[in-house]
Amino acid sequence: MKKMRFLSLVALLLIVFSMGSSMSLAAEKPVVFVDFSWDSVQFHNRVAGFIFENGFDKKVEYTFAESMPGLMGIERGDIDVTMELWADNVWEWFDKAKAGKKVVTVGKVFPDAPQGWYVPTYVIKGDKSRGIEPMAPDLKTVDDLKKYWELFKDPEEPSKGRLYNGPSGWVVHSHNIAKLEAYGLGDSYLAFDPGSQSALAAAIVGSYEKGKPILAYYWEPTPIMGKLDMTMLEEPAYDEEIFKKDRGCAFVAAQVLILLNADFAEENPEITEMLRRYETTLTQTNEGLAYMKDNNVKAEEAAVWFLKKYEQDWKSWITDDVRITKIEKALEELK
Repeated sequence: MKKMRFLSLVALLLIVFSMGSSMSLAAEKPVVFVDFSWDSVQFHNRVAGFIFENGFDKKVEYTFAESMPGLMGIERGDIDVTMELWADNVWEWFDKAKAGKKVVTVGKVFPDAPQGWYVPTYVIKGDKSRGIEPMAPDLKTVDDLKKYWELFKDPEEPSKGRLYNGPSGWVVHSHNIAKLEAYGLGDSYLAFDPGSQSALAAAIVGSYEKGKPILAYYWEPTPIMGKLDMTMLEEPAYDEEIFKKDRGCAFVAAQVLILLNADFAEENPEITEMLRRYETTLTQTNEGLAYMKDNNVKAEEAAVWFLKKYEQDWKSWITDDVRITKIEKALEELK
């Protein structure tokens, strides 16, 4: 009987120990951010991640994915958060994910962001300081591109003009191809896949520095738009039905939302509430991205720079003075 009691006690202790270990492992489960292939999401992920680590004592991990696989990872719960959901670019998925109550949004990371087709302003107006004469003085709208296709001639297919598109992993890649057809430009322009954001940026900057014409999809906030004088071509005003039909209108000024897995949001109410208060401006984000570019640093260093420069902003996101003090201390240690 004593032996049975002893074995029962051992079994009970093993169960308690196992439960304790499981609870400990659960408590130590890292918060997983998804990094997409554009710089601003990686920058904002690191700003939030620094706060999670140093203010909320959370372990943090960053995983890379293209747009749809990453968003589906949040929906499944493999990933917890991304600081940038460009909701209007993935409205079909977003509507279904919201209806299934698998994801939640907690506000905008910065004000609505423009995106569209850009040319250097000197293409239209010239630039006397650089000795550049106007190349397409009547170019104002996407429809005007029909008479200027030779200006943007594709070097690999000289019978057509070239639109530098977003990389093929981006949702807007297919949108821009559809736009060419909707605007009657399919016979005169090709949508060129640059392969990556960095290659797209390099093509724009390279042409700009040489004073050459280029037509490219781009968006804000980005360091390029903060540094270069670019003009976005006019499109028909955004209309939801038209956009859903054939993309034959302007992109809506993009809502860039903070997206969480619904279970994660419920299980971490303090973090969720902090993210509801998280807000920056387009200018602040442009500055952070320019800091990365100008100093050749990674998003982690740019996040620290941002937190040091905009102290009052991030403090307004946090209601607990103890957490604020811990973040301040962590930043001071990095001097």
